[in-house]
Amino acid sequence: TQHIGAYTVQTDGGPITFLDTPGHAAFTAMRARGAQVTDIVILIVAANDGVMPQTTEAISHAKAAGVPLIVAVNKIDLPDSKPERVKQELLQYDIVVEEFGGQVLSAEISAKKGIGIERLLELVHLQAEVLELKASAVGQARGTVIEAKKEPGRGVVFTVLVDQGTMQVGDYFLAGMTDGRVRALLDERGNELESVRPGEPCEILGARDVPQAGDRFYVLESEREARELAAKRRSLQRQQQLAGPKQTIDLDNLAELMSAGELKELPIIIKGDVAGSVEALADQLMDLNTAEVQVRVVHKAVGAVSESDVLLAANTGAMIIGFHMRPGPTIQDMAKQENV
Repeated sequence: TQHIGAYTVQTDGGPITFLDTPGHAAFTAMRARGAQVTDIVILIVAANDGVMPQTTEAISHAKAAGVPLIVAVNKIDLPDSKPERVKQELLQYDIVVEEFGGQVLSAEISAKKGIGIERLLELVHLQAEVLELKASAVGQARGTVIEAKKEPGRGVVFTVLVDQGTMQVGDYFLAGMTDGRVRALLDERGNELESVRPGEPCEILGARDVPQAGDRFYVLESEREARELAAKRRSLQRQQQLAGPKQTIDLDNLAELMSAGELKELPIIIKGDVAGSVEALADQLMDLNTAEVQVRVVHKAVGAVSESDVLLAANTGAMIIGFHMRPGPTIQDMAKQENV
């Protein structure tokens, strides 16, 4: 998945498109912009390791997005694997699998030996049927940018996942602040395509500038329309930057916002040096809920404040509380940029 960020797998029940892991910055960015790119999250937990910090992070992302989960317990071929323990650990995060009387589907797999993979794919189709996931291939294409980069000799190359309509070579498009014309469409294996339908990921050549991951993508009637819209968006962005940063929640303006009645919910991310402290902090803060303001813990974990935390905070409007944790200069700069 590293090359293109997404790929399609043919199965008996029809094709399934897999998107790179939720740790991917694009995943957080997409969620923030309300673009429902992923319909189902497959949470992979190793049967010998159990729930790790990145697992809890992935759970937070999926919950913030409101996307259903399917649990895949991997590495069951190893002698020290304990799939039951994993399912029990997940109970702490309100993830109750079916065999424990919950709603969450789960499969025990071994990616290395290929055990249980068919069952996992079946569950994906089952979930898709229940959720009635359907899209129309009629009309002009719309989608979301997953990955974008500049390559020597090829120019700007970016990956799009189409969620409606059909895209063809020669179409004029708008992606975020940039526009262009589709010079070529390539699949994840580098083969050229004539057209792309909903749910199919593809690489596009032909943008004037590099779009951002998570930007919405639209096919338009003419080059003129695409150019004018892109120029309008760029000037709007310039105006916003000059107008100053958006309102952020920090310890200085917290009392002001509360007295003005503008703050109904206080989203926070807690990072600490030891698990006990993190748990205690979260519980104490939850006890502070009042009729006016509700505290919502978006994510809590042990370890240093990471880029992923800053992105999650930027997208959920949360403030980050580091307990015995000093963020490094890079994280501080990033937080300043994202107004966190």
